[in-house]
Amino acid sequence: MLRGINVGGNRKVSMQILRERYESLGFDNINTYVQSGNVVFSTSANATKTKELIEKEVKQTFGFDVLVFIRTRDELTELLENSPFKRKDEGKLHVTFLSDKPANIPINELNKARTGAEEFSISRREIYLFCPNGYGATKLSNGFFEKKLNVTATTRNWRTVNTLLTMLPD
Repeated sequence: MLRGINVGGNRKVSMQILRERYESLGFDNINTYVQSGNVVFSTSANATKTKELIEKEVKQTFGFDVLVFIRTRDELTELLENSPFKRKDEGKLHVTFLSDKPANIPINELNKARTGAEEFSISRREIYLFCPNGYGATKLSNGFFEKKLNVTATTRNWRTVNTLLTMLPD
């Protein structure tokens, strides 16, 4: 997942060119989903090396830095299976992916930012979010979690996370 591309007319990235760049890096079974930096592919390289390769290629090709978040099929499967919000409206569920497991979680500060019936649950390098008034209305944004947890973050809705898993090659 690439953070912050094709949002609000800034950082325009053609998905066709992005696929071509992934091919040039030696990845296989490349597919993109919607116009916001969701790419699935297969590779034998480790996640750290893959992340570095993609970030460098995006910088060289498009001229700006982008944050890359890598998750495997097993990680996405486990994430979806272990949702603490299985009985909630899936249209209001989101997952915030973190670059690293937070070293410190100031739970009281995080809880103070919740409004109404909002809920969150932190699990390793992800945060499950239930935003009954929509993600656009919550204070529990990427920037908020980045500041409070000292990591980088990107968020996807529940449908997108499910779709990405189904798109992954066998």
